[in-house]
Amino acid sequence: SLSLDSSCFSSPPVNFLQELPSYRSIARKRTTIPSRDKQSDTLLKPTDSYSSQLEGGITENLNSQSIRKYALNISEKRRLRDIQETQMKYLSEWDQWKRYSSKSWKRFLEKAREMASHLELWREDIRSIEGKFGTGIQSYFSFLRFLVLLNLVIFLIIFLLVLLPILLTEYKITNSSFVLIPSKDKDIQCTIYPISSSGLIYFYSYIVDLLSGTGFLEETCLFYGHYTIDGVQFQNFTYDLPLAYLLSTIAYLTLSLLWIVKRSVEGFKINLIRSEEHFQSYCNKIFAGWDFCITNRSMADLKHSSLRYELRADLEEERIRQKIAERTSEETIKIYSLRLFLNCIVLAVLGACFYAIYTATIFSQEHMKKEIDKMVFGENLLILYLPSIVITLANFITPMIFARIIQYEDYSPGFEIRLTILRCVFMRLATICVLVFTLGSKITSCDNYSCELCGYNQKLYPCWETQVGQEMYKLMIFDLIIILAVTLFVDFPRKLLVTYCPSSKLIQCWGQQEFAIPDNVLGIVYGQTICWIGAFFSPLLPAIATLKFIIIFYVKEMSLIYTCRPSPRQFRASNSNFFFLLVLLIGLCLAIIPLTISMARIPSSKGCGPFTNFNTTWDVVPKTVSTFPSSLQSLVHGITSEAFAVPFFMIICLIMFYFIALAGAHKRVVVQLREQLSLESRDKRYLIQKLTEAQREMRNRLD
Repeated sequence: SLSLDSSCFSSPPVNFLQELPSYRSIARKRTTIPSRDKQSDTLLKPTDSYSSQLEGGITENLNSQSIRKYALNISEKRRLRDIQETQMKYLSEWDQWKRYSSKSWKRFLEKAREMASHLELWREDIRSIEGKFGTGIQSYFSFLRFLVLLNLVIFLIIFLLVLLPILLTEYKITNSSFVLIPSKDKDIQCTIYPISSSGLIYFYSYIVDLLSGTGFLEETCLFYGHYTIDGVQFQNFTYDLPLAYLLSTIAYLTLSLLWIVKRSVEGFKINLIRSEEHFQSYCNKIFAGWDFCITNRSMADLKHSSLRYELRADLEEERIRQKIAERTSEETIKIYSLRLFLNCIVLAVLGACFYAIYTATIFSQEHMKKEIDKMVFGENLLILYLPSIVITLANFITPMIFARIIQYEDYSPGFEIRLTILRCVFMRLATICVLVFTLGSKITSCDNYSCELCGYNQKLYPCWETQVGQEMYKLMIFDLIIILAVTLFVDFPRKLLVTYCPSSKLIQCWGQQEFAIPDNVLGIVYGQTICWIGAFFSPLLPAIATLKFIIIFYVKEMSLIYTCRPSPRQFRASNSNFFFLLVLLIGLCLAIIPLTISMARIPSSKGCGPFTNFNTTWDVVPKTVSTFPSSLQSLVHGITSEAFAVPFFMIICLIMFYFIALAGAHKRVVVQLREQLSLESRDKRYLIQKLTEAQREMRNRLD
């Protein structure tokens, strides 16, 4: 190594540093844009020492920041710790106590987080999956764990608000009694609710009841009709069960919304920051695209092929962008006409699926009231599960049709995947809404007599909430049966054929089943949407969903390890988490729509449930408000009036515009930081060039 002194440079240090590309760029911007000089009077000089600035900033923030957070070596951290201890001597005893207590509290929180991480559900299993198959597949199982915890919390909310007071009274644990619903001016015909017929019970009727939620299950706390009481009278107060039932529904929907939004914000921030230029995208894939969690050789090869696929996809997107730029007006009209025609085909497929679900639901509802002894075992189950079977077939067939159609629309590979997934999301979630709205149309329509007496079709649906809950229960059970059946009777034999029949070209072309992350995510989001809709009509459905997702976790883990192979189109963990939560948020919004309509528009059943004395479920809220003191009633009426709503809406709009402007400012800062990184790389090249020239001159002088 050669030692250099300042004499090696022909110019003074300040003039030399002013030759840096970053300094010249800043000076050029300040000369070309003089208006910006008014905002900041001083120009950052290149002679400013970065280390001195860092040290000054650290010493100023020693009181609020931990030294461990700074990227410094051990000697610097020890020196800063000595400075911190020296500063402590000049503080008062009260300030010293606050400093020590703050440190102790932070240390306690760190230990608590470390202990909580060891209690995390499926921690070792998910880490093993991450090490063998990468972060993309690991994010799917983490998402599945999140849904297990979400459904468990939803069940606890419903259990504490609805089930616990009833169980305490029913089993005489507390000194309480049931408050029966007072009989008001109701027609006796509307209160008739025949639950089950007595007499000879066939041996297979219990299996039918277990799979469909009818018979003995209909009388349990699994369904809405079991809660036909007005409240629970404790020693000092009366527990209002109708209000608690409604509040539990609002609480679990609100909790789900806030939890999903909170988890999706971080993924949105990462995706916002990663909206880089295409050149930066190539560099990130080449220099920072490797997943260092992978420890398996086959998964390393798969990651190599995935990176090659991503680069090919980026190059293909660049080619399509150039093709679009060079496209003539005649070609543009032709491709848009083709896309319009293909989208009409997509809408026709969706319409046919929705009509099939509507027809199957109508047929099932009209024939499910036959006596069980008039039909055989298989026929009865087929009638009961006909809507579920049609929905499952639609969810299985339509993705293949959409994948075939998208090939002729001439989109980029990335947009093809997103559009196909969007169509499949709409298909899966809209089928549930079609089923619920079909049931709603049957509930509120009468064939041969008027519905004005009860407000709904009491003859066919004496307790329509329970029957809607039974439909959601059947969808949940049938979805679990399909997942287990496909894994055991399709994926496992397929793996055996591929392994033990290597000479068959047809079987080898068929290959192993791919573990496609988007398809599996759509499946569990479909199940979660069923749970959100059905939890109002079947309060124990979240507990069933929790058990279902636990079973799915172990089944999918075994399937991934032994029968499936990972898809070559892998997802990054950050992109996957944001995509999963976005789809889940869409499912939640679609679940809120039918729930809101059923609670606010459809009359509640008069023969079962806690809302028999209310026209609709929402009527319990005005009744509760009427029991408040007059001042509180005036406050509630004022908050819900137009005089409050209009200014509140304007304030919300102003806040929204403020955050939009703030987001724009942050995005500009990100752009400036990227420019600064680019300038720093140019500075490094410039300094290396100067250093090389100086070393060459030194060698020439020595020679």
